[in-house]
Amino acid sequence: MNELAASHARDHVRGFLRELREQGLAVPVPKQRDFLHALTVVPPRDPGHLYWIAHATLTGSVADTEVFDPVFARWFGTGAATVPAVEAPGEEDRGGGADDGPPPDEVTREGDGTTASWSSADRQARVADDDLARVVRLLPPAVPTIRSRRRRPARRGDRLDVRRVHREAWRTGGEVVRLRWRTHPRRQRPVLVLIDVSGSMKRYSAAYLRFAHAVVATCDRAEVFTFGTRLTHVTPALRARDAGAALADLVRDADGGTRIGPSLQAFLANPRHLRMARGALVLVASDGLERGDCVPFTRAVRRLALLGHRLVWWSPLASDPAYRPLTRGMAAVAGDIDVLAGVDDLASACEQLLKGENAWR
Repeated sequence: MNELAASHARDHVRGFLRELREQGLAVPVPKQRDFLHALTVVPPRDPGHLYWIAHATLTGSVADTEVFDPVFARWFGTGAATVPAVEAPGEEDRGGGADDGPPPDEVTREGDGTTASWSSADRQARVADDDLARVVRLLPPAVPTIRSRRRRPARRGDRLDVRRVHREAWRTGGEVVRLRWRTHPRRQRPVLVLIDVSGSMKRYSAAYLRFAHAVVATCDRAEVFTFGTRLTHVTPALRARDAGAALADLVRDADGGTRIGPSLQAFLANPRHLRMARGALVLVASDGLERGDCVPFTRAVRRLALLGHRLVWWSPLASDPAYRPLTRGMAAVAGDIDVLAGVDDLASACEQLLKGENAWR
């Protein structure tokens, strides 16, 4: 029954994309790929959630929306949630009796539940989902690549594929009709993400973990660790469908103290973990506020910079244009960091991914 339902769902989505093209909306293969990938990374909760995922990945202008909305309504129903109107008080409600409510100018003041309704929270969730879909789209081209050691068949290459040429010649009576080649294809470098979940990062660690979830789902080779007072390997938890529950059971030091240096040294002391950093794009998400001795912190960061291809440091404090790495720890490692950027949510992460296509090579 589940397979039958999945088959119907796939046919329904194909029909929806086909009608969009028939109605004149340009939906090229890359956009379709982004839409389908976003559905797997962020499964829609309801038609409204599905509407904004499809709208963010398949449209690009107001004209596109005018074509998109009626087609979506035919296939999935009305997806765009509307804000319920608030009726103005009638004349009979504006009396001056002792038991009457507050005057009209105080009915909609801030904090009475009207301006901060459920729609604002729902809108914020939709914006976060749209930003996550952008992360999924921008991440693959931003990750640096490396030549593979093994050669693969290719249309053009630097070495003749003698075996394939010989095999095809047998089919043509010994005549070599076409030359075949092999070359070293390019593949993504490994990505290592280290996320600070200490108390000073409480406001930002959730956004960083959502970004790490997209990294694990998108990149070929990705590993994620969290650290506060200890190091935790969370990659298997991020592969689970309900990653939030898995992380809650796994990460025990969230919102606690900060021991960046000892946590990074614990990572470097493990040979299996050490291989993950060698030649990788190393992304550290932390404010760099080391509470203890800065010597272990400095040594660990310097070694990470030597092991990895690039060491990128994302700090929410750097979002302030006036920020300078003047604390003892950050001042000591500033020369070892390739890119120091301010990231405090998924939107600013998308901005850094756009810059990363050139800065992380």
